[in-house]
Amino acid sequence: MQTIEALLLEPVGCLAEFPSAPFREIAVRLFGRKRKTDSSASRTYWDLLNLIEAAKTPLDAKKKSVAETLEIEAVDAASIYEDVVPAFAELKSMGIRLFVASSLSRRAASRFIERNSLGEFFSGVYTRD
Repeated sequence: MQTIEALLLEPVGCLAEFPSAPFREIAVRLFGRKRKTDSSASRTYWDLLNLIEAAKTPLDAKKKSVAETLEIEAVDAASIYEDVVPAFAELKSMGIRLFVASSLSRRAASRFIERNSLGEFFSGVYTRD
């Protein structure tokens, strides 16, 4: 049996319920996608990540700014799952290190951690930036 030493966690869909509208709006504004309202936030987020990956050129500074603003809007409206803090406390007591590994911008991921008072649990944060 191998010992678990660390966990990588993506906030969207894993740690909190996010609204889908900001992620959908990024897809509309930056990639010309039509508005759809039937997808969950997690599905909309992963669809957006697929669009970013498929883009032939990286997002310029203006587009990154638009995406970041909307991501922060999503973070501000997210509801952390009630079992996250107790689970993190238990994992910390077991010596397991936690890391955020997210495709969110650094500002959005940091805002999520700060807004939900999770800083004490994370050993590091890795974002698309």
